[in-house]
Amino acid sequence: MDAQSLFDVKGKVVLVTGGAKGIGRMISEGFVANGATVYISSRDAKSCDEAVKELNALGKGKAHAIPADFYKEEECQRLADELKKRENKLHVLVNNSGSNWGAPYDEYPSSAWSRVLTLNLQRVFDITKLVTPLLEKAATPSDPARIINIGSVDGLRVPALETFAYSASKAGLHHLSRVLANHLGKRNITSNSLACGPFQSKMMAATLEAYRETIEAGIPLGRIGTPQDVAGSCLFLSSRAGAFVNGATITLDGGTLVGSKL
Repeated sequence: MDAQSLFDVKGKVVLVTGGAKGIGRMISEGFVANGATVYISSRDAKSCDEAVKELNALGKGKAHAIPADFYKEEECQRLADELKKRENKLHVLVNNSGSNWGAPYDEYPSSAWSRVLTLNLQRVFDITKLVTPLLEKAATPSDPARIINIGSVDGLRVPALETFAYSASKAGLHHLSRVLANHLGKRNITSNSLACGPFQSKMMAATLEAYRETIEAGIPLGRIGTPQDVAGSCLFLSSRAGAFVNGATITLDGGTLVGSKL
């Protein structure tokens, strides 16, 4: 029961949506650095290719790109079909792709809801369903296949910013993850979510630039998240160490929620 075997993901096949940038890129690197084969997918083909080149330079696992625009349902199907051509099983699915929209309440457009909920919630279900046959082929009772859904503390609290569709979508994602845990656990597939606090990413860039000191002052640990924090959590959930975790929402926020002032 040594730590090396408990947290081993070497040889596992992983799909990370939105894996070329931000939190997804951090997660992808964590898997590749520990010997996994990682497929990254997003609509930015150039960023996917650049990320794959950098990840393969690590020389441990392998990285491949399958660019796809998840706003289009047929692109989700194409991703699943392409993955099935290349692999006969999938050990880990990380649903990370997401979008945000901020606008004052009185000006918040209906189109924002369609855009944000489609990518952050509906496509998570669609992609998961499409690759479930591959997850089932990898799953065993002692080593289930894993689904990791990247949520947000804004799905657990009321955010200060006017991001109505985003916070609602992440709250929905956390609950969808629990529903999937119950349904797919019977197929030896676990489903968990990470409610992430602030990390350095394109989505958070402007907010951190303007409010970083204030944000860090509200976090008991006094800092934002690092690549090691989110990659480590995913490695735990994907390895033997996390094999019995199912239906959990893990707050990965440095204590942001418990440090909130009422």
